Amino acid sequence: MSDFARYSRQVVLREVGVNGQQLLRDSTALVFGLGGLGSIAAAYLAGAGLGRLLLSDRDRVERSNLQRQVLYRQTDVGRAKTEAAAAQLCALNPDVEIETFDADAGVEAIRAADIVLDCTDNFPARYTINAACVAARKPLVSGAAIRFEGQLAVFDTAGGGPCYRCLYADDGEAAETCEEAGILGPVVGTVGALQALVALKWLVGLREDAGRLHSWDARRLQWRTHTISADPDCPVCAGKNLGIHR
Repeated sequence: MSDFARYSRQVVLREVGVNGQQLLRDSTALVFGLGGLGSIAAAYLAGAGLGRLLLSDRDRVERSNLQRQVLYRQTDVGRAKTEAAAAQLCALNPDVEIETFDADAGVEAIRAADIVLDCTDNFPARYTINAACVAARKPLVSGAAIRFEGQLAVFDTAGGGPCYRCLYADDGEAAETCEEAGILGPVVGTVGALQALVALKWLVGLREDAGRLHSWDARRLQWRTHTISADPDCPVCAGKNLGIHR
C-alpha cells in the first residue's frame, strides 16, 4: 500500500487491514446520480481510497442544490454535475481514477463496475439501472430520501436474492420530488453516506446486507428493517436471467 498515512484510520480496523485496503484500491464503483445522495456517497468512496470511480449524471448544478449537495460550491452553479463532482473528488484524492458518463453511457458502463450505487430520484431510472445490474450480475446499492424519510437496500441477484423490481413493481406510480415534498439536507446526506458505507463493506467482503430494506424516520431517529422477498413472477430477475431457481 503506497500511502498508509492517508488510510491508516481504516487500515487499523480488523475488518479492513492492509488486504482490505488493497481490495478497495483494486475496485471500481459506479455512482448514478450526483445529487444529495450521490455527491456524498462519491466523496466517501474517493476518501476511502477506491481505485476507480465512474460517475453518471445528466444535470447541471443549480443554486437550490447547494442546501444539501455539499460537494459543490457557489462557483459550480451552471456546471455539469459530473464535471464539478470530478473536480472536487480529484482535489480530495488525486490517486482515485475518475471517469464521467452521461446517463445512457453510464448504463453501458455497469459491466466495468464491481458495485453500483443508485442515487437517482425517479423510478424510470431506477428500473433501468436495476435491469442492467441484473443482466450484468452486479450488486446494486439503492438509496432514497424525501422529507424526513430515508431508505436503503442492497440487491444481489447473482447471489440468488431479489432485485429492485421485486420490491417495487412497475405500476406507474409517480415519485415525489424534493422540490414538491421538501428534504432536510442531513437526511439525504445520511442515506448517501450509508450507501458508501455498505459499498465499502461489500468490497472488503462484508456482504451480510443484501436482501433487506432499511427504512429511517429521521424525525424520531428510528430505523425499521424488513426482509425483501424475491418475486417468482418478477419480469426482470425471476431466475430466468441468472439461472437461479426460486
